[in-house]
Amino acid sequence: MKISFLFIISFIFFLQIQESKAQTKVGYIDSKKIIDNLQEAKDAKMKLDNIVSDWQKELTSLQDSLKRVKDDYDKKKLILTDQMKQQKEKEISDLDAAITNYKVRKFGEGGEYYIKQTEVMKTVYDRIFKAIETAAKEGDYDYVFDRSSDLMLLFVNEKYDLTAKVMKIIEGK
Repeated sequence: MKISFLFIISFIFFLQIQESKAQTKVGYIDSKKIIDNLQEAKDAKMKLDNIVSDWQKELTSLQDSLKRVKDDYDKKKLILTDQMKQQKEKEISDLDAAITNYKVRKFGEGGEYYIKQTEVMKTVYDRIFKAIETAAKEGDYDYVFDRSSDLMLLFVNEKYDLTAKVMKIIEGK
């Protein structure tokens, strides 16, 4: 029993030594640089910006409407009856709530902006991920990191930058 236990321990130790001798190949890309230089991404961003611009116009219109109603109320509140004051205050409160709901619905977490961004950029991200996978497999890389994400790299050997290769694959070169 002791012999089999020692054999197992020795075998595990041998495997760990063998694994430590294997070299890990790491590469990195700069997704921000890829997206900034990819026309398809620029087009998608412009489409999204146009949608957001329309939403901003609508929001500005709602805010202007609220300002007009508030200004009107402030000018007339001294001559309004209590019932009319309550009615105007309710109108202001309802308009304010509508603006808040609009902001949340359009720009809040999980709102239409997030959905549209995901929808518009999906094909771009799919192409980039496929190109990264191709470049990594061709270069026999074990890991590929994105240096423009929250991952902090303190040292980067430039010879492992796959950004240009990924861009060439995306462009079909």
